[in-house]
Amino acid sequence: MIQSFIVNPKKLFLIDALGATVSAILLGVVLVKLERVFGIPVNTLYFLAALPVLFILYDLFCLTKNKDDVGPFLKLIAVVNIAYCCLSIGLAIYHLKTITIFGYLYISIEVIITFTLAVFEYKIANKLAENKINN
Repeated sequence: MIQSFIVNPKKLFLIDALGATVSAILLGVVLVKLERVFGIPVNTLYFLAALPVLFILYDLFCLTKNKDDVGPFLKLIAVVNIAYCCLSIGLAIYHLKTITIFGYLYISIEVIITFTLAVFEYKIANKLAENKINN
């Protein structure tokens, strides 16, 4: 599996963009309509939804790059995704008094998925850099 992403690392930007699209829709539309169920204030949901929109734009920009040069771009989105996970956890803690178990569940699932993808992106970026040095 790793080898297929080393051969075509741009696939990771597509996966990242797809995940960011799902997050933006869930946070900016679905959870907003169900604010009482999740307990996350609307302004926080809109803020969290705006960030994945920026990630989508970045991912699309990265798709225009030469596949041999995407390692640093992949590493950057991995770091940004990890920062987004930390921000999400921080905001969940900040809204401790209003967030419900469903809100924590949503944030937890999103963080697990995003963090896992980020670690994978980072590993692939390192492999690409390693291959570039060896060639």
